[in-house]
This record gives sequence, C-alpha cells and structure tokens, in this order.
Amino acid sequence: MTNLSQNLVAGRTRRPDHVALRCDDQTYTYAQFDNAAARVATLLQRAGIEPGDRVGVMLPNGPAFAAAFYGILYAGAVAVPMNPLLKAPEIEFYLANTTARALFAPPAFADEARAGADAAAADCWVVDDAGLAALIDGLPAQPAPVERAADDTAVVLHTSGTTGKPKGAELTHGGLGRNADVCVRTLLNIGPDDVVMGCLPLFHVFGLTCGLNSAVLAGATLSLLPRFDPAKALELVERDGVTIFEGVPTMYSALLAAAGSASSVSTDTLRIAVSGGAAIPVQVLQDFEQTFDCPVLEGYGLSETSPVAAFNHPDRPRKPGSIGTPVEGVEMRVVDTDGAEVAQGEPGEIEIRGHNVMKGYWNLPEATAEAINADGWFATGDIARTDEDGYYYIVDRKKALIIRGGFNVYPREVEEVLYTHPAVAEAAVVGIPHDSLGEEVGAAVSLKPGIAVAADELREFVKSQVAAYKYPRRIWFLDDLPKGPTGKLLRREITIPTMD
Repeated sequence: MTNLSQNLVAGRTRRPDHVALRCDDQTYTYAQFDNAAARVATLLQRAGIEPGDRVGVMLPNGPAFAAAFYGILYAGAVAVPMNPLLKAPEIEFYLANTTARALFAPPAFADEARAGADAAAADCWVVDDAGLAALIDGLPAQPAPVERAADDTAVVLHTSGTTGKPKGAELTHGGLGRNADVCVRTLLNIGPDDVVMGCLPLFHVFGLTCGLNSAVLAGATLSLLPRFDPAKALELVERDGVTIFEGVPTMYSALLAAAGSASSVSTDTLRIAVSGGAAIPVQVLQDFEQTFDCPVLEGYGLSETSPVAAFNHPDRPRKPGSIGTPVEGVEMRVVDTDGAEVAQGEPGEIEIRGHNVMKGYWNLPEATAEAINADGWFATGDIARTDEDGYYYIVDRKKALIIRGGFNVYPREVEEVLYTHPAVAEAAVVGIPHDSLGEEVGAAVSLKPGIAVAADELREFVKSQVAAYKYPRRIWFLDDLPKGPTGKLLRREITIPTMD
C-alpha cells in the first residue's frame, strides 16, 4: 500500500506524544493529529465520499487544514487544495473542474465558499480549527488508511493559470511520497527533533511537500503561521526553536526589513533556510545569510513536479544564483525550440523527467500531451543554462522574455543588478510595447524605508553594469509590488504608467 497518509500513521506509532503541529497557543501530538485525520475519513465516508472522489480543502494554515488534508487521503479520496481567498466563481470552477463532491472552507469566507459549492453541486463544511474538532467529535476513527497504489492520484493542484484557465495537475501518492522522502533524507536532513516553519501556504505545493508532508514523514514538528507576517515569523523562530525556515524570495526580503526592529529576538536555532517558488536575488540571499548567520539553499520546482526538481545539496559546493543540480531520481536537461540539447552555457528551456512529474492535467489529454512528450520529459517553460559542473541557473520564464529590437532581454538579469542598489527593496522588470523596437525594457521598483533615489540615478546605475540594450529606459516607483498567494512577485499584474 502506498497511501501517503501511512506516514502519519507511522509518526503516531513511533512517537505518539511528540508535538506534530503547533499553531498560536495550540499544540497537537502525532496521536491527536492521526486521530483527527482518521475521524475526518469517517465523516467523508458517511457523506458518501468514495475512494477516488475529489474533495476541496480551502483552509488557511492550521491544524484544520492538516487534519482535513490527511483525512481526505485516509479515506482514499483526492485532495483539491484551494486558496481561501478565492471568490465564488473561482471556487465553482475548481470544484466543477474536478467534479469535487465536497469542500472544507473557513468561516471568514463562508458566503463565497457556499455560493461556489452550491453552483458546483458540492457539499460544504464551514469550519475553523475548533469547528472541525466539533464536527468530528464522537465519530469513530477509521482503523487504517484506504489502500491506494503508487500511481493513484492523491492531489489535484491547480496551476496559476498565467496563460488561461488554471489546469489541475494530478500528483500521485508515489510521486508526492518520494519527493518528501528526498527532501527529508538528501536535502534537509530533517529529524524528529527539527522544527519546520510552516509559513508557506499549505494549499501550494512548496508548503505542502517541503513543509507538511516532509515534517510528517520525519516525525518533526511543524510550526504553523496562518498568514505570513515577518515580525511574527521571527517571534515563532525564537518561541518554537525553529531549525528549518522555508520561504519564497519576498519572505526573505521582508524578514531582512523586520530584523532591524526585532534585534532582541533570537534566531540562533536556525540551521538551514530554503528558498523556492521563484529565483532569489543573490543580494537578498547574501544579506540574509549575513544577518541571520544561516545558510540559504535555493531549489527549483513546479506544481507539476511535486515540486522539487533541483536543489543546492548540502553535501556539495553551493553556488549562489544557481538552483543547484537535479535531486535524486530526477533528470533535467536544457533544450532549444526543436527539443535538442543546447551546449553548456547556452540558454534553453528546462525539461524534467522522473518520479516527481505529474500524472497529467486533469481531464486535459491534449494539454498533457503538449507538456509531457512520449519519452516522459516535461516541458517547464523556464529558461536556464548550465555550467561546467552541471549546476543550473534560471535565466527567466519563457513567457517573461523581452525582445527589444531583436535582442533578448531576460528580466531576472536586470533585476539582479537593481537589487544590488542600496535603496531598492524589490524590483520587477517587464516589457513595454514599443512601435519600432517591439518592446522596451521597464522596471517597477519599491524602495527601502527612509532611502530615496531618483529614477534617473537608478537607470544610470543599471546602465553601467549591463549591455546598452538591456537597461530599463523607464523606471517607476510603487509602494508595494503585486504578489501572489505565496508571496511570489507577479509581473503580469504590474500596471505600466502612461507617459506624461
């Protein structure tokens, strides 16, 4: 049997009284966590949910999410993680797209959840942590997880939909389980005495695999933060003795900004930090390491790859700016538009093959065939190059490429330069339509508090460090740059100001 929830059963068996989840002033042992998940499974079965049926879980980071998620797997059903901030039409789409039978949703968004669930003909349980406990109180615990095969779907995780409607990536029990195992054994060396910071959204594959599933597999403690707040995160590091921090680049920038006003908070327990979800600027990585005396290991993956595909392995030389090398059981290559491998150092699209690659897109055979070729290689849409040691360096997203007068400009390269300026907190480089050049290079920038710089000065700063066709001719300032639910910068949502 390969049911992913077996890892929770094993955790209960090994150390039933060890703290599995900590959230605010609540603690849940492995025995309590497993018992809650087993009772959720009973709830689902009594509601007519059968193995293979889909169930939405639209809850914030907290014990209720963890119990609902593992309870869904316990019952042999398929979890459909969803952002709690979704509106009714979006909820209807996610549920209808997967023909989900039911939904767990939080009280704060009850009206939207119920409206979306009603439109999709799905049951809706509105619960917070206490509400879920009350809902399953008195129900018998299901004796054991329902048997599932390694290639059975465990999770349908919708992609961001940057090129259209979101697609549901089918992630299997075997793929998710092995990816968590690789994280625990070869990347982070997680043990039962580790405390993992759970501030990444659990409805996102990074937080789900590297946070929740890895912590459960290792029998470690997951310190949950329902909504990321840098000052609160630093407090939890000290309070809970966090040893492993996992975040996206904007979280690292926020922690650096908060560190100045939280000098009394101790972060001495941190032994390793992990960055993923987007490329972390080298300057931010170096500043974090200097401030917190904790190494940052950058990795790479996608929703479709469960997610981890490459990593700066702790037992190998670390190269800032690189996403490292493929993880155990995974192959990667860089190809041109014809699918042929490019020479070392040349940019091309990353393709991935291995245990971590999704089964396919839910009910979208044509999209699946377009993404995964006959030999099992998944086309990521990310542009990268390799060095002489086989390390990969993300150049940019294929669709983020700016073509200025026939020259390729990769936004990340320009952003890296902007981040080295002492006034810049965040930067996003985008293409601006241009009559003769096709596209012009523009940059939206937010500044660090109390530090001012003129657009002309910033433009000259970048111009001095990149080729003439790459520097941003237009620079504008924003208080905050638009971000997605994980804190990832969203270039596509940046508004380009009109010319005066």
